[in-house]
Amino acid sequence: MIIRKKLPRPKKLHEPLLHADHPRPVTRRDFLSAGLIGSQAVVVGSAGLFSLFGANKAHATLATDIQSLKQQCGIQTAGAGKIPFIAFDLSGGANLNGSEVLIGGAGGQLDFLSTAGYNKLGLPGNMLPNSPNPGSATNNFISTALGLAWHSDGAILRGILSKTATTTQAGTNGAVMAAMSQNDTQNNPHNPMYGIYTAGADGALLPLIGTQASTSGGNSMAPATMINLSVLPTVIRRSQDVTGLVNTGQLGTMFSDPNDTVSVLESVIRLSGGTNASTPSDKLGNVVIQPGNAQTDAVLKSQMLCGYTKSAALVDTFGSPAALNPDLDTNIVGGANSIFTAAEYATGNVAMTAAVMKMVVNGFAGAGTIQLGGYDYHDSTRATGEGRNFAAGQLIGACLEYAARVGVPIMIYVFTDGSLSSTNMVDNSTGGRGKFGWQGDNSSVAATFFLVYNPAGRATLLDGAGGLPAANHQQIGAYTSDGSVNTSASPVSNSVTALAYSVVLNYMALHGQQGNFASLFSQSGIASSQIDQLTAFAPIVNGVI
Repeated sequence: MIIRKKLPRPKKLHEPLLHADHPRPVTRRDFLSAGLIGSQAVVVGSAGLFSLFGANKAHATLATDIQSLKQQCGIQTAGAGKIPFIAFDLSGGANLNGSEVLIGGAGGQLDFLSTAGYNKLGLPGNMLPNSPNPGSATNNFISTALGLAWHSDGAILRGILSKTATTTQAGTNGAVMAAMSQNDTQNNPHNPMYGIYTAGADGALLPLIGTQASTSGGNSMAPATMINLSVLPTVIRRSQDVTGLVNTGQLGTMFSDPNDTVSVLESVIRLSGGTNASTPSDKLGNVVIQPGNAQTDAVLKSQMLCGYTKSAALVDTFGSPAALNPDLDTNIVGGANSIFTAAEYATGNVAMTAAVMKMVVNGFAGAGTIQLGGYDYHDSTRATGEGRNFAAGQLIGACLEYAARVGVPIMIYVFTDGSLSSTNMVDNSTGGRGKFGWQGDNSSVAATFFLVYNPAGRATLLDGAGGLPAANHQQIGAYTSDGSVNTSASPVSNSVTALAYSVVLNYMALHGQQGNFASLFSQSGIASSQIDQLTAFAPIVNGVI
């Protein structure tokens, strides 16, 4: 019997969440999960002549001798050509499955759970995935619009569909992973970003970016065995952070033609000692007499030459910082058919997402993390969680749609710290949509998922690999009938570290490079015999795009 009680007022999208069963917020993580603060607006990238990054495609041609110096200095002028990768880190313990992505028993997504199991995941008896639904063409509550089976009224799904063209949806597929993680803590090693970099992802300007000033670039940690401190994520939260990466100081404002700036920088390089970064010499090739320690002077001179060369390469490539500016990209905002309206773009999370997706999808950064706060939404209503999941879905959909418009594939990974279970009380408000309210944290109902868009056509599920049918590649692991993670169903079911490595494995598999996984990540805890079991899709590109 359904007990009907008066539900609390649902929270507005950016309204903070404070729960009686949670201690008063103290740490940064507490404030993020409650939605009391956003991410810090910090740019780790610098703007001086001596510390700018490499570039992508040249607008003008650097002189031959300067091109040689670029090689000597190790200045990269293009990204690695890997599939763009964006991770969404939802802080607080969001619902990602059952009421969203479908998750089932050992037979896969459509191996349906019991009524009680779906109740725990927030669905009343009349909205189970296989319940009669006369309003649906399939007479149920199942949508495969994105390849991956979803509850047809899932808020994240509705958000994604609102921002994607039908052609983008038709080119999308995904996989869900049943895996426990701790509630309300940043200590879950969810973030696979360093592993994605190790697998080959790199950008023309930056290897990794994120919206938090943390080691992972987001809220949840990265596995300690993945971390490479030489490629800490640069913090990107707005267009100014992006355009600041190619700021050449006062020199960049002196000329209307960027090619003139390049010419000046080239002249400075030659006057500073020619085009040999290792041997100090004048522009005629004569060795320059240096005061003090000759070796130290040579190193200093080399650093100075390389610094000016990097600046010249940046200006030569981008001409103007506007080339990076999401504010000026009409696919994103300001056009007749832009992904975001001007009003949407004025909100912090939208502008932040636009900056990250602009960088990653265009190859300026290898991979990026977008952290969204306020997903600890168990306030006994359903409306609060539905609103926040819908907002996350719109941002996920925007990344898929932008990749489609640019014409490149993308992999998007969505995770959260823990999860939550329902109250078994129906929220019949407009926002509640007749579903059960969210009662409290519950790590046993956790899961993560990833989506893959391919402009050449929907990614193909493996079938038979590891002795498993396609359904067990689309759902990795399983739930028990009563709606909990089956902790023995897969190598990632009870190990967040293995879960993060499995995401990297699937990223490599999209390039046909899963055969290199064991040698690159010997510390993953994933045995070679388990690689096929944990891989969802056949390759969509051959090594690079």
